[in-house]
Amino acid sequence: MTQTPPPEPVAAPASAPTPVPVPVHWKLVVDAADPHPQADFWAAALHYEVEDNSALIERLLELGALPGAATVEFHGQPAFRDLIAVRHPDDPYDKDSGTGLGRRLLFQRVPEPKTVKNRLHLDLHPGDGLRAAEVERLERLGARVLRRVAEPSGEWVVMADPEGNEFCVH
Repeated sequence: MTQTPPPEPVAAPASAPTPVPVPVHWKLVVDAADPHPQADFWAAALHYEVEDNSALIERLLELGALPGAATVEFHGQPAFRDLIAVRHPDDPYDKDSGTGLGRRLLFQRVPEPKTVKNRLHLDLHPGDGLRAAEVERLERLGARVLRRVAEPSGEWVVMADPEGNEFCVH
């Protein structure tokens, strides 16, 4: 009786290296009737900077890739008519386009007015003992107090930005 030799071991296929997860780049987009005043308000509220996309806009206008009607003058510079963003001043940004690469809020023009409560909102945390002063500062910028909340879990002030978007100050 002839014995069949055991099968030769098959080498396992070389496995591809496990990809290293890259954090997802994101921005929060806020619908607005007039994006530029919203950008000014939130830049001041958060101590952020309004993005300067003027170099990109000028290039696009020169190439004929952007109609002049799609731009406005904002703080003495060309800006996109229907959108503008604010970014954290310490975050990186693309120097060619002015676009932030980190924490950003983008305000985009929409035709319809705000009609219902936000499903998403920002919570601002100015620091211990600073809530009242921060609420006053935000009111001077154009926000208004909607209500003051005191619950066993904490206290905060619900406010609305100049277009009525709710946010909280803790």
